[in-house]
Amino acid sequence: MAGRWALPFLGVACAVGVGSIYYNQPLLMVMGNTFGHGARSMEWVAVATQLGYALGILLFVPLGDVAERRALMMRMYAGVSVALVLAALAQGLAWMIVASALVGLMAAVTHVVLPIAPDLVAHEQRGKAIGTVMTGLLLGILLARTFAGWLANVGGWRSVFVVAAVMNMAFVPIMYRVMPRMEPRASLNYGQAMGSLWTLFRSEPLLREACVLGALTFGSFSCFWTTLAFLLNSHYGMGPGVAGTFGVVGAAGAMVAPFAGWLADRRGTRFVVSVAGAVLTASYVWLLVTEGWHVSTVWHMVALVVGVIVLDLGAQMMQVGNQTRIFGLGAEVRSRVNTIYMTLYFAGGAVGSSVAGWAWWRWGWNGVCALALVLIGAAGIRHLSGYSRTYVEPRVHVPASEREPI
Repeated sequence: MAGRWALPFLGVACAVGVGSIYYNQPLLMVMGNTFGHGARSMEWVAVATQLGYALGILLFVPLGDVAERRALMMRMYAGVSVALVLAALAQGLAWMIVASALVGLMAAVTHVVLPIAPDLVAHEQRGKAIGTVMTGLLLGILLARTFAGWLANVGGWRSVFVVAAVMNMAFVPIMYRVMPRMEPRASLNYGQAMGSLWTLFRSEPLLREACVLGALTFGSFSCFWTTLAFLLNSHYGMGPGVAGTFGVVGAAGAMVAPFAGWLADRRGTRFVVSVAGAVLTASYVWLLVTEGWHVSTVWHMVALVVGVIVLDLGAQMMQVGNQTRIFGLGAEVRSRVNTIYMTLYFAGGAVGSSVAGWAWWRWGWNGVCALALVLIGAAGIRHLSGYSRTYVEPRVHVPASEREPI
């Protein structure tokens, strides 16, 4: 596919894939009722999904540099569909945890798709292209929760996974029809590609810095979304439909992606990352302070809506800034640097989800917000003292084989 619809199509492809790992978050309480488990046990469904996703990125995404990508994507969309069917049939918590891990494993197809975006534009438009595709990805993340919450109210939580399985399987023939064959860009076998991951991580300071920032900030982002259903249920008596609706609210944050990409192209990625960190901090300070207000439920919901919008704006800007900088390290290594970055990114999210569940059980919402602020603060320290503080980004693309070591 080429032309004006190429980037939007890749955005839809990312949305279809990544949405699969977020369907379970607003459903944790209702699934817990089915399986006879509470919040502390059900958090492991979300954790397993994110760990599976991180493992899938590590195992499958490097193939994007060394295998024909259309066939790889078709197989992985089919794999997501099968895993979702297994989740729909789950008869207990252990079964659901295993199925959720498999969903995450195969949904890593998203990050086979994403590195295609910079290949379609000139180097100076790299940030904008990534921002456009990232819009689809974030919409998939956020609207998946809305879709899951309201469909569960109508047809039960199992229907969510059945419908999602059909959507992913339908994408297999769509991918075959609209995408051309995409031959590998590097003359490596799979073992060599996997072996090169450590070399890339060790030799690229900018990549290491982006990984740390991404893991810490996504961990903070996951604190909110993992515990939101618990907050709404315990404090306000609200169900999964309302929790899912917050995905629609947060989708407003997806609209900042093209702007963040444009800003990265003109002001540099360090500037974008700095703004993102400030926005994320403001969001959790707001969520922490407003929960203590002695006002009506309506005003609490308004405050949550504002907090969600600001939170997702910051998360999206951070992701666009980080991925724009790592994709500038060379076209022939994009899938592999994305593998390294996203593996650590979702590992951070899994840790954030796990610890957030514990913080909720121990200290409630204040503990969750405080934990998120600690993670953002650690990211801020790394950013202020990091390699990119002294690194000047090139304005003209230099092939990786010709770059000076950095």
